[in-house]
Amino acid sequence: MSNTAQEIYNKVVRTMSLTERLRLATLILNELVEQNLSITDQSDTWTEQDQLDLASFSLQYAALISPESLE
Repeated sequence: MSNTAQEIYNKVVRTMSLTERLRLATLILNELVEQNLSITDQSDTWTEQDQLDLASFSLQYAALISPESLE
């Protein structure tokens, strides 16, 4: 029987106290640091997707700004 992460969270983690959850999060994060996993691309090259994401975010942000706040 294979459990998904969501099922495990619902059955186990959700029932833990806040202190236990924080301790679990610390253990997981420390394990990732020890494995020296790099999940971010640290290259200086912008992909087309990076540029599209930036443009989309910028346009969404600009739409939220009122003209009065620019004065």
